[in-house]
Amino acid sequence: MDVAFPYAVDLRGATTASGSYEDHVRDLIEQVLFTTPGERLNRPDFGSGLLQLVFAPAGEELLASTRLLLQSNLQRWLGELISVEGLEVSSEDARLAITLRYVVLSTGQRQQNRFVR
Repeated sequence: MDVAFPYAVDLRGATTASGSYEDHVRDLIEQVLFTTPGERLNRPDFGSGLLQLVFAPAGEELLASTRLLLQSNLQRWLGELISVEGLEVSSEDARLAITLRYVVLSTGQRQQNRFVR
């Protein structure tokens, strides 16, 4: 059983946070994308800093550097679990949208997920 994110407990005190391995990997990706470096006490360099870029002036340069930043952090933290096949970053109003295509290495299953903040 893999632990889902965010972790939750039901009224009986049992965990409600379980899911498939693919869901677990998606949750790990979400944690890498939306954790700000310095946010985790024992891993101060964990995360991508994406949330800080939401308020930066939008432009092609920002989107290109964000793509590179995200790809390098996904490789660093999840390189043993996934292989990134495609990463698209777009700016929608005051929000960043990330579309990620990847392969879960242990199962060989291709996935595509969209993350918006």
